[in-house]
Amino acid sequence: MLGAIKDIMPDMITKSSIMLGLGESEASVVESMRDLRAVECDILTLGQYLAPSKEHYPVKEFIKIEQFEKYKDLALSYGFKSVLSAPLARSSYKAEEVFETANKPMVELRG
Repeated sequence: MLGAIKDIMPDMITKSSIMLGLGESEASVVESMRDLRAVECDILTLGQYLAPSKEHYPVKEFIKIEQFEKYKDLALSYGFKSVLSAPLARSSYKAEEVFETANKPMVELRG
């Protein structure tokens, strides 16, 4: 779907999220990042899964902050325009700030 949107409207900012702590491997997270960049996804959020109740799927792992930072650095190196990677990050968390970062020219971000 994200790739189809980019085909129709190349300038549209697209975003996706990955919830961590469900038993995924680092390799699968990296593969997902690469797949998202292959369809030119612009913004990525990564957050910790928290089970809403005991009846929901259990948390398999609490991801360390260092791992969130590693994923952020990796995602930025793949070309995402903006990445929010933190335990309590959610799709709407700091949405305006993340969107504004994605809209800045890369020269301005590096300067």
